[in-house]
Amino acid sequence: MVRLNCDMGESFGVWKMGKDEEIIPYIHLANLACGFHASDAVTMNRSVELAKKYNVTIGAHASYNDLLGFGRRSIPCSLEEIKSIVLYQLGALNAFCKSHGTYVSYVKPHGALYNDMMKDENIFKAVLSAISSYDKNIKLMILSKQDNEAYAYTAKMYGIELIYEIFADRNYNDDGTLVSRVNPNSIIEDELDVLQRMKNLIDNGYINSINGNKLFLKVDTICVHGDGNNALNFIRALQKVIN
Repeated sequence: MVRLNCDMGESFGVWKMGKDEEIIPYIHLANLACGFHASDAVTMNRSVELAKKYNVTIGAHASYNDLLGFGRRSIPCSLEEIKSIVLYQLGALNAFCKSHGTYVSYVKPHGALYNDMMKDENIFKAVLSAISSYDKNIKLMILSKQDNEAYAYTAKMYGIELIYEIFADRNYNDDGTLVSRVNPNSIIEDELDVLQRMKNLIDNGYINSINGNKLFLKVDTICVHGDGNNALNFIRALQKVIN
C-alpha cells in the first residue's frame, strides 16, 4: 500500500504555518518538525496529540539547526554533530510521543539535511548511526532513486529499514534528484498534473523528469508539502488515486 505523508507541526510561537488540522484526517504519516527548522515545545506537543487523535503514524522531521533559514541551508557539520542533532531531535519528539502513549516510527530529515544525506554517504551513515543507537525499530525515510541498492545495503549494516519516498508536488531532474527550490519550476501547482504524475507512477512505475525522461522509482510513500497553496486539495485527490 502506498501511503501519503505530509510535513507538519511547522508553526512557531504565534506564527502559524500550514493547515494541519484540515490535512491530517487524509494522510497516513505525519513528519513532525522537532524545533530545529520550525516548531517549539507547545507546537510539538499539540502536533503529537493531533496525530494520535487521527491514528496517524509519527515521524521525526529532523533538520540542521537553522530556524532562520527554515532548515533549507546546508550547514557544514562534523559527522558527530550530525549524529548528535538527529539524536537530540528524535529524543525530544519521542518524549512528547511517550507522554501521549505513542511513539516515533521513522525519521525523515528535512530540507538541506535530507538533500545532503542523499548526496553524501558519510552524512547518510551519521543519520543511520543516530537512529540505530536510539532504536533500531525506527525507520529512515529517503528519496527514492532509480538505484536504491547502495542505500539499502548501507542501512542494513546499521539494522535500519528504509521507506522510499516520492514527491507529488516537486519536479525531478534527469538524475532523480529534486529540482532546486531556487528554480521557478521546482514546485508543481497544477492539481491535474500532480494527479496524472502519481497515477502514472502507481500504474506504470515511473514519473517523467523535468526534461521528459522516464524515472522508474520504487514508492512506499508520497509526500505533499503541507505549506503548499493547494496542499489540502492535492491530498484529498491523491487519496482516491492510491486507493
